[in-house]
Amino acid sequence: MVTIYTGKPGLSRRELLKRGSAAGALFVISGSAVLLSATESWALETSALKPETMATLIQMARDIYPHDQVPDRYYAIAVKSHDEQAGKDPAHKELIENGIADLDRRSGVGGYTGLGWEEDRVAVLRQIETTPFFQTVRGGLVVSLYNQKEVWPIFGYEGESYSKGGYIKRGFDDIEWL
Repeated sequence: MVTIYTGKPGLSRRELLKRGSAAGALFVISGSAVLLSATESWALETSALKPETMATLIQMARDIYPHDQVPDRYYAIAVKSHDEQAGKDPAHKELIENGIADLDRRSGVGGYTGLGWEEDRVAVLRQIETTPFFQTVRGGLVVSLYNQKEVWPIFGYEGESYSKGGYIKRGFDDIEWL
């Protein structure tokens, strides 16, 4: 659920906390929007794309490359580049906004993020997997998600080995079952 705060006076702290207690919250302050996670400690500021678009991109990224052990904040970092590029390139902004609108239209009432089951969302993604929009998002995720050094330990990857003398003397040949 996305909560929108427009900065109008009269919103108490209690009401702010109540509205932000859902899976995520969206705050619009001085023309800039911020996506906040209620379950984790992270926020994502958006400048070019709609905040709802960014929330859908995060869910889409999780569905394209699903890793239950990877927190949403890393997916948010991975899709942030689309917001940055959309600010510089109107064609990219149009591609992403129109792609998300199409995804929401195909998903029915409640849009893509309103689909409760992963298999339902993946079925919708399969309908658009040959589109330039999907290929742009998927291709960007390969680099932007897996090049985050903070994610590597989650997968058990220790990073490059050249600076440490290579893999041979660092456990490469310690397989006991061969």
